[in-house]
Amino acid sequence: MNIHQLELKLKSENFPAHAYSLNGGYPNEAFCIGQNNGKWEVYYSERGNKSSLKIFDTEEEACICLYNWLVSVIKK
Repeated sequence: MNIHQLELKLKSENFPAHAYSLNGGYPNEAFCIGQNNGKWEVYYSERGNKSSLKIFDTEEEACICLYNWLVSVIKK
């Protein structure tokens, strides 16, 4: 799965768009994915901080991680 496929999956499963960012950065109270120094990062952004940061070598690993994280938090 890549970012584009993840975006389509999240939209088709009606995840709230405000709950995540597929462009990294520091949106307030959102689950994020982005690239940093050639690595993929998945984290929760709140008040300009990255928490629960996970780092991956591949886009696919990061996308799967973010999707599973969103499912566990939002689709309980």
